[in-house]
Parts: sequence; C-alpha cells; structure tokens
Amino acid sequence: MATRLQEQYTKEIAPRLKEQLGYTNLHAVPRMKKIVVSIAMGEAVLTPNSLDRAMGDLDTITGQKAISTKAKKSIATFKLRTGMKIGLKVTLRGDRMYAFFERLVHIALPRVRDFRGVSGDSFDGHGNYNLGIKEQIVFPEIQYETIDKVRGLEVTVVTSANSDKEAKALLKELGMPFRD
Repeated sequence: MATRLQEQYTKEIAPRLKEQLGYTNLHAVPRMKKIVVSIAMGEAVLTPNSLDRAMGDLDTITGQKAISTKAKKSIATFKLRTGMKIGLKVTLRGDRMYAFFERLVHIALPRVRDFRGVSGDSFDGHGNYNLGIKEQIVFPEIQYETIDKVRGLEVTVVTSANSDKEAKALLKELGMPFRD
C-alpha cells in the first residue's frame, strides 16, 4: 500500500531527477532511505518518568514505538552515568517514512510560528538533511492539553544521494519548503 508521495516519486519525481542530474539509470537516482526522529532529554537524568511521557508523544507522532538511547560515558558534572537513558529515537522506513514526511511537510512545518521555510544549509556533506523542530505540538496528533512539557525534536532525512546538491534537489522535488 504505497502512499501518494511514494507513487508520485516513482512516476514523476524520479524520472524528472534522472534528467535533471544526468543519470542514465533510474535506480541511480537519489531516494529517501530512512527518517530518524529523536528527542534528547537532559532532564531524564533527574526525572526518569519524563522519558515515558516523551515516548508517548513520539509514538503518537510517528506511529511507531520509540526506543530509548543510553549515555555512552559518565559525566560527573551532569550526574550522568554510563547506560542511563537520556533520549529517544524512532527510525522510519518504507510507507511510514513517506507518510511521516508528507505530514511533516504539508501539516507540521506550516504550523510552526513565523515559518518562512527550512534552512538549505543543514546538509551534512553526505546527502543527509537535519531539521530541528522546537515544539512537538506542531503535529496535529499531539493535543496541547495532554502534554506535560513542550519538547523539541530532531528529524534526520537519510538519502542515497552522493552530494548535498543532489539531496537538496530530491527534497525540493518531494515538497520540502526551502527558504532560498
């Protein structure tokens, strides 16, 4: 059961990118591999139950169960010990990835206060895009009355592109609203 965006990619966007980027094979055209949505929570060290509430929010936003991330090393200044749970992440692939990307671009990002487009400089040099969202309440699945605290989340879009230029062309075709 392919999403609308997935069908649009295979029928319209991939052939257009093939022409634009000068590829001879359709399978060489850049595509989205996965989307990783994560929340880093420093306050989880002092209040471990805050992770449970954030996990519920992340599960609701992505439609998939989140896993907790653990500290790799101890830092005494922050009262942090190796193995303590300090964050959450969800990796989306396939239909869920396309459905989340569509909701992100068409519903969540336009609900951000003073939104004028996302930065075109947030690529990592290998064709992956990173985006920070300051409030989880921009997603319509989250009810403002039910949250305990406004939290931010990071969204990483991993693509098969070889360069940032190719990745930007792909995301622009998929509907990502870049500022420039």
